[in-house]
Formats: sequence, structure tokens, C-alpha cells
Amino acid sequence: MTTDIDWDHPTDPKPGSWQLDHVKLYVDSKGTEGQYWNGTQTLLLTTVGRVSGNPVRTPLIYGEDEGRYLVVASKGGDPAHPLWYLNLTEHPEVRIQVGPRILQGTARTATAAERAAYWPLMLRHWPSYDEYQAKTDREIPIVVIEPVR
Repeated sequence: MTTDIDWDHPTDPKPGSWQLDHVKLYVDSKGTEGQYWNGTQTLLLTTVGRVSGNPVRTPLIYGEDEGRYLVVASKGGDPAHPLWYLNLTEHPEVRIQVGPRILQGTARTATAAERAAYWPLMLRHWPSYDEYQAKTDREIPIVVIEPVR
């Protein structure tokens, strides 16, 4: 893991956004609130900015598979990938907060076979992912986060 990253002082979402309110609730409660949102579960993903080199924190819906955490780079079906996804493709070292637990990990894009297996699992957490995929020509990636043990 990179030692010069100040993981404890990330940039949060833009002021006035629902994402910032969600992150603040999650962080201020030390993960006792905010993990569950709109009927699903969320984690906080901190990536390293590919331009700034600084940590950036984003709330995301997640799934789990055999100790791995899964997140979907949907951006609501936008034609472009979300910035957090672009960040981790350049800097795969990440930090996640899942409830009160904070873990370092390595992120990667799921293989085609993994994506096929994980897509139905992620739809159980957020059925709108199918709508998002239908809105865009890009294949929406699923990211696999392997915690460092």
C-alpha cells in the first residue's frame, strides 16, 4: 500500500449534494448510520485521484461475495464512467468503510465471467442497474474490492 496517501483526510462530494449529506451521516456516526440507504446497503469508497493524487470519498451501493466487496460503476447510465472508477483504474489501492469497519483493499474491474455472475447479485441490491445499462452504450463495470488481510 502507498504510504504517502493521507487516507484520513479525503475530499468529500460537492457541498449541497445528497452524497455529501450521506457521507457526513456515515462518518459522523462512525458507521452506525448511513450504511443502509433507500432499502439497500452502502459503503464509503476512498480512491486516489488520478490527477490530484489526493484521496476522494464516494458513497456507493455494495454487494459481497466470499469476503470481496462489489460496487457498480453505473453513474446512472451516463455515457462516461464515474470519476471514482477512473481513479481506481489508475490507482487500485482503495480504502472502504463498511458500517464501522475501515479496510484497505485493492480494486479491479470484474472479468466478463465475474460480471455475468455478479450482475444478478447487484440487481438484488439495486434493480435500477438494468435501466442504467439500457440507457448507455458502454458496458457498466462491476468493481471487485479485495480487502488486504
